[in-house]
Amino acid sequence: MEDRVLLITGASSGIGAATARAAAEKGYQLVLAARSVDKLEALAEEIGTDKVFTVSCDVTSMEDQQAMVEQALERFGRLDAVFANAGRGGSPGGFSGADHEQWKDMLLTNVYGVGLTLQATLPALKDSQGHVLLTGSAAGRATIPGSMYGASKWAVTGIGYNLREELRGTGIRVTLIEPGMVDTPFFDESPSHALKDEDIANAVIYALSQPVHVDVNEILVRPTPAKE
Repeated sequence: MEDRVLLITGASSGIGAATARAAAEKGYQLVLAARSVDKLEALAEEIGTDKVFTVSCDVTSMEDQQAMVEQALERFGRLDAVFANAGRGGSPGGFSGADHEQWKDMLLTNVYGVGLTLQATLPALKDSQGHVLLTGSAAGRATIPGSMYGASKWAVTGIGYNLREELRGTGIRVTLIEPGMVDTPFFDESPSHALKDEDIANAVIYALSQPVHVDVNEILVRPTPAKE
């Protein structure tokens, strides 16, 4: 994996930051993107390598996404893998009472933003016969009463499946990473029984580490049920 270039959106905290740390240990050159530049710079300093490039990016802006890719290619010359990880949570109230403005922000980030990341990065990934990874969710495989967030992750699952068919024969691999409950800043309160963000980072590294003839389509990771 030495000198391969991995781009991560939503890299400033949680699963994105944990994946950046794990990938750095494996020798990846990293492009870390998020809206919070201060957090990105702190993470880059923590990782402590000159192989980390940080860039401010609002994933709902195509201009930001294109600039992100241009800067990444200018810095490293190539992209070998992209982890479309940026996402937002939902709000309580179900379809009858949730804050519809939060729906809009969430859907633009979780669905439209993923599509923009793909459109912006696919030309470079086709050149490298690279790897696309998407942060889906166990919520995208289950029925959750009143959950627009779950619906957004069903959409990400569909994006992953449909992208794989579009790219069939190109050499590009597509992996859906589908976490259950993870103890990250994504939640206002720490869940009492949950995975750690590094558990999901390990799943990402596993998928990336497979030989080129192996395409890991999906990794569903749930916490072990609590002992009764």
